[in-house]
Amino acid sequence: MTATTRAARRDDELHSIRTAGRTTVLIIGGGINGISLFRDLALQGVNAVLVERGDFGGGASAASSHMIHGGIRYLENGEFRLVRESVQERNGLLRTAPHYVKPLQTTIPIYSTFSGILSAPLRFLTHRSGKPQERGAVLIKAGLTIYDTFSRDGGSVPRHRFLGRRRSLSELPALDPDIKYTATYYDASMHDPERLALDVLQDGRTAHPSSFAVNYLEAVGRDGDTVVLRDRETAEEFRIAADVVVNTSGPWTDLTNEALGATTRFMGGTKGSHIVLDHPELFAATQGREIFFEHSDGRIVLIYPLKGRVLVGTTDIDADPREPARCTEDEIDYFFDLITHVFPGIEVTRQQIVYRFSGIRPLPRHEDTAPGFVSRDYRIELDRNGDVPLLSLVGGKWTTFRALGEALSDRVLQLLGRPRVVSTVGLPIGGGRGFPRTVRARKSWKQTNLPDAGARGDQLLARYGTRSAEVWAHIRRGQDSPLADGALSTRELGWMVDDELVVRLADVILRRTAIAFVGDTTTAVLEEVADALADLMGWDDERRDAEVEATVQLLNEAHGLSLAVPARG
Repeated sequence: MTATTRAARRDDELHSIRTAGRTTVLIIGGGINGISLFRDLALQGVNAVLVERGDFGGGASAASSHMIHGGIRYLENGEFRLVRESVQERNGLLRTAPHYVKPLQTTIPIYSTFSGILSAPLRFLTHRSGKPQERGAVLIKAGLTIYDTFSRDGGSVPRHRFLGRRRSLSELPALDPDIKYTATYYDASMHDPERLALDVLQDGRTAHPSSFAVNYLEAVGRDGDTVVLRDRETAEEFRIAADVVVNTSGPWTDLTNEALGATTRFMGGTKGSHIVLDHPELFAATQGREIFFEHSDGRIVLIYPLKGRVLVGTTDIDADPREPARCTEDEIDYFFDLITHVFPGIEVTRQQIVYRFSGIRPLPRHEDTAPGFVSRDYRIELDRNGDVPLLSLVGGKWTTFRALGEALSDRVLQLLGRPRVVSTVGLPIGGGRGFPRTVRARKSWKQTNLPDAGARGDQLLARYGTRSAEVWAHIRRGQDSPLADGALSTRELGWMVDDELVVRLADVILRRTAIAFVGDTTTAVLEEVADALADLMGWDDERRDAEVEATVQLLNEAHGLSLAVPARG
């Protein structure tokens, strides 16, 4: 049995909001945390409206390292509550979202035995990085032992294991031969974060018919008990009243509050960048594992095989949310240096980069605390100065989105004087309901639910989980043609427009699919998909051309591509 989505294009959702003119809870910010709150409130039967100035999951949520993890390094910060909650949530997501969250074997290369033992307590007490000093085997062993006690989940997650140089190089022969040990443990990968965010959103939309979500709709002001919203597609403005307003706009929280007439200084986000490499040799060298280690500057970094590519990250640099986050050439040099650090025999060039991305973490203001030591935990701030209570979320990370959404929902329910009626603990997410977990089970499920889909059944099951049964039924009801070299099709694109609130070409290329992430974007692909979208959405030639040009510009400026703008006329 699969979940049923609520078919409604963006214009339908927008019309419902404008007609009502009021909601119980207005959520500003459609990243994963705002979406998680939206789902939780919908399950409690609370009317909620979620507005997002861009596309759902398109801000900080789209710039993650694609990991669901307990945060072993947060132990050094003394954030034991956060680590415990994170590993519990990681284990929960492996069960509730198995279509997107998978076990991830993680290996740490280690170069010394005792290094860092004396400096670690100083870092713990001061949260200042000081002179970089490597964390040695003894310190890492202690951390992993504590981590095991938090994350075993009744034995379902294997304990960590240590290997010496000889056995380590036998398993990972491309590693630097100067290593002394490796430590291997399990966390989890998140294959499609933007689609997971969308799946959580769809659950919320389905759970309560009076809850609505609209992308490209911006909160620009407040007037008494109403918030002024601006449609970024038409520039039209209108007002909506609410009993509670919740600001979940991540690193832009202070800027959103400023637009609402509140002065806050909650945020102090840092920029994190990544590159994606089409590099078969490096991909093979990882042996399917994430390589997670400390670079020479003390920064924890990663090399991670994903979707046939290799993801490399990440940096931690103070950033201004008013400026667009971009992965710089200096950061790319840094990434190449860290690859050489652990895989000295593998050459990497800029020509192998197929995609780059950067985002700002929604961290609290941290003054002189080193960026790597800023808390990844979250807190909720309440402002009662206006006519309507305003809650602001400070912090939060992908792994804890369910628990965060529940905690934030509880604060809202308290303000409303309403009880919690449903818990989201253990509640399957979207296409994770009834997801077949073994090769045999997947084969049987596809035969029953995706008849005659052939090899495409694997693609649909990976993209939608068990929701793929609905998608395939939709595809079979009409004439279908492949798009983007088979990454998509015309009928599937129609599903995305009708059920997944697609507004722009970039929504499809960057977030509804992985076309951009894996480096399959060409001008020809953009034009082909834009033509199909024009037919579905009634775009004239001017709008269609503008979409292609805007997407080319975005991919070139924000993601490091060098696409040519198509000639017109």
